Amino acid sequence: MSNPLQQTIETLAKEKGIEPDVVITAIEDAVLTASRKFYKSTEDLRTKFNHDTGQVELYSVRQIVEEVTDPLTEISLAEAQELYGDEAEVDMEIEFPKPTDVLGRIAAQTAKQVIFQKVREAERDMVYDEYIERVGEVINGIVKRFENGDIVVEMGRVEAILRRRDQSRAENYTTGDRIRAVIVDVTKETKGQQIILSRTEPALLVKMFEQEVPEIYDGTVSIRGAVREAGDRAKVAVHSHERDIDPVGSCVGMKGTRVQAIIRELRGEKIDIVEWSDDPIVFITNAVSPARIQRVTILDDTERVVEIVVEDSQLSLAIGKKGQNVRLAAKLTGWRIDIKSEDEKRAEVEAQFEGLEDGEEDATLTLPGLDDAQLVKLSEAGLDTADLLLETSVANLAQVAEVDEQTAIKLQDAVREQVAAAEQAAAEIAETTLEEESPVDSGDQSNDGIQEITVSEGDPAGKDSSIVESGEENTNSVVSDSNSTDPQESATETDSKSIDKP
Repeated sequence: MSNPLQQTIETLAKEKGIEPDVVITAIEDAVLTASRKFYKSTEDLRTKFNHDTGQVELYSVRQIVEEVTDPLTEISLAEAQELYGDEAEVDMEIEFPKPTDVLGRIAAQTAKQVIFQKVREAERDMVYDEYIERVGEVINGIVKRFENGDIVVEMGRVEAILRRRDQSRAENYTTGDRIRAVIVDVTKETKGQQIILSRTEPALLVKMFEQEVPEIYDGTVSIRGAVREAGDRAKVAVHSHERDIDPVGSCVGMKGTRVQAIIRELRGEKIDIVEWSDDPIVFITNAVSPARIQRVTILDDTERVVEIVVEDSQLSLAIGKKGQNVRLAAKLTGWRIDIKSEDEKRAEVEAQFEGLEDGEEDATLTLPGLDDAQLVKLSEAGLDTADLLLETSVANLAQVAEVDEQTAIKLQDAVREQVAAAEQAAAEIAETTLEEESPVDSGDQSNDGIQEITVSEGDPAGKDSSIVESGEENTNSVVSDSNSTDPQESATETDSKSIDKP
């Protein structure tokens, strides 16, 4: 490019990071807008940039017609043939040059404004196209300024915003601090593109694990789920694709070094790393850690509802501060979790067992999948006790309840499980009563088979990560106590921690 205008176009395009053709189009549009404002006519005006001269040429375009109705936009075929000979045909367009040096200062100012506007729009579109493909990516930036609680982050030549609701309450920043965040959205605003960042999204936690754990980066270990309450606690479910690799241990690292780096980045946020399982009972048991679970029972497979029974001493740990632990576990697993203590469950089972003895099974039995009208029909048909429901045929039950035979089979299975649970609980109650009447020294039962470690910043031994190890392996899985010295007590403990699955 040799002429001054072309050099200016090239320089502007390089500064803004856009193509020169975008600037040329902006100039053409600017001259066209100024020309229409100056001539104030209905002419069909068009502009064209001449690369040889470096000038923007203005034309009045007229269409060739047989009969002229608008002389400003049309020209007759005879007149056109006089100008261009036999080459002129109907519907062709003829361009008539018009001067641009008469536009004046006001037109030039208008053209300048249009050029700047078009360049800004092109710049916004370019930034949008670039960053919309980077949603979910973790970026590094510098805190530039604060706007009504929001943080403006400088990312090279563009700015992003970290809204107040996307900030962790455990974090405080000052101007000039480096910040790492995940891109969650890119929007087009009138004043420019809007790159939205977040420090609270689980995606940030996932990306950090990918950066810190080589096994996750290369695909040997995968993250199957992650939930957070930013600034307080997070849970991550991991799964190993190779049998020889411990997924939890890989994420924790030697003496917690890998997870410590993430904890420091998140300003001390506790992280529970649990092993994922396709068995919902096992997965839920792991997810509720570090609390020890005695029994998990699926109440409703369709609605995804489970009941968890824990020791009285483990109830507060299982629920967590303000229900945080069980709330995160429910989000992680996708199941609604109902936690009960041993005493609560024992009282419930006692009442249920008394009802069975009195022939009032219908008062305590629950029949999933049936509405009130169907329950009334069962009662009217005399099928109002556990024994009667189990003794009747599948076909008769399906007919009375107005369900298919498959559903009727499931109903009878549910009744059997409730009766078996009641009988088992009654046996446990009787055994407990016997032990209370005749106490036996069971020795030291201090849960030697379970070792709980905590990991926090600056502590090699670790003191604050809620990570549980079993033996020599890092794991958050709940492990049964195998060090009971009394055989009878050991049998009772094993039975009380059995996991029931419908």
